Amino acid sequence: MSVVVLDSGALIGLERNDRGLWAALRLAATAGDEVCVPSAALAQVWRGSVRQVLLARALRHCAIASFDALAYGIGALCARAGTSDICDAHVALVAGTRGDILYTSDAGDMRRLLAAVGRRRPVIIRC
Repeated sequence: MSVVVLDSGALIGLERNDRGLWAALRLAATAGDEVCVPSAALAQVWRGSVRQVLLARALRHCAIASFDALAYGIGALCARAGTSDICDAHVALVAGTRGDILYTSDAGDMRRLLAAVGRRRPVIIRC
C-alpha cells in the first residue's frame, strides 16, 4: 500500500475537474492506497462554497493529516529550508515522512523542502 499526498494545487485541480487528478484518485482508491491531505493545504483552498462540490466529493476518499501534531517540526523545517511558508512545509513534512507519491503544483519548492526534511523522497508529480 502506498501513500499519496495532495498539496493545495492538487486540491484545486480536483475542484476544477482535472481529469488526470481524478484518474489518479480513482487509481489510488482502487489500489487501496491512502490518499493524504495535509490540513494546512485543505485550509488554504477550502471555502465551503457550493461550487466546491467536486472537492468535497474527492475529500471523502482522503485522510487529513493534522497540523497540530507536526507544528514544531514544521517550524523547524521552515528554518532549515529558509522559508516562511508553513503550508508548503506541512505538505513537505507529511510527504517526506509518509508519502510515496506527491501531487503538487509547486515541484521546485517541494524539492527544496523535501531535501531539508532529510528522509526519503517521494515521487513528485506536477499537476
